[in-house]
Amino acid sequence: MKNKKYYALETNGSTAQIVIFGDITSWPWLESDVSSYNFQKEVSALDVDEIEVHINSYGGEVAEALAITNTLMRHKAKITTYVDGFACSAATIVFMAGERRVISPLANFLVHPAWMYTQGNADDLRKTADDLDRITEQSIKAYMARISKSREELEALMKEDRFMTPEEVLEWGFATEIDALLEEENPSQSVREKVAAKLQAGDVVRINLDASKVAGVILSEMERLQAKQADPEEPDDDPKDPDNPDDPDEDPEKDPDDDPDEETTKETALYRFLEAFN
Repeated sequence: MKNKKYYALETNGSTAQIVIFGDITSWPWLESDVSSYNFQKEVSALDVDEIEVHINSYGGEVAEALAITNTLMRHKAKITTYVDGFACSAATIVFMAGERRVISPLANFLVHPAWMYTQGNADDLRKTADDLDRITEQSIKAYMARISKSREELEALMKEDRFMTPEEVLEWGFATEIDALLEEENPSQSVREKVAAKLQAGDVVRINLDASKVAGVILSEMERLQAKQADPEEPDDDPKDPDNPDDPDEDPEKDPDDDPDEETTKETALYRFLEAFN
């Protein structure tokens, strides 16, 4: 994106994508920083149906995060928020703006009470403590509107000031789902099973194999076939070979017309070939 400033915002048809990969601050010095002032100007001008907000931020100023969250929640578009790396402190408040809130399985999440640097006399410090409690209360309101736990549980969690796993974030209700980046419908480390699944689905299969292993498998198969031709009565070493008369699974009354067709034979041969690489 040309002339990118503070954060990244792109539109594609009826969807806008916002990337907050930096600090949330009223003084945006770096290109990745985002302030509520700049955010509100650009987001309010968007005429889209969906807004996706991607977050990777250690947080920043609570006031800025609250204003950004309110800007998103007031917009007419459907808001989806994502945690793509870290969502910490004030950045977790922005995450709450999403109707749909998605956390990556490779992400971390941290909520805690507000804190600040201060100085002054005893009265000043007591007032600062009271102010921090009031600021933290606004964060609690944002979280309680989304999560499935009690306020007491939330306050205890915030005092722990620790990172949460994606599974915990989902369990608590901070997120509505974990992104399926690492999920596989039927996890398997079998080359044979994976290739067979692709073949059955009609997919194109490309396999990178070691040439020396390929040569070894081919020679081994040729020797097996030559030995079988030299002595047809010799039982096949493969108990699953349909040509083996001693196959325990062989049906003596099997109709010859039920012999495997050419495609099945090819698949069996492929299985035998891939077995050496499994």
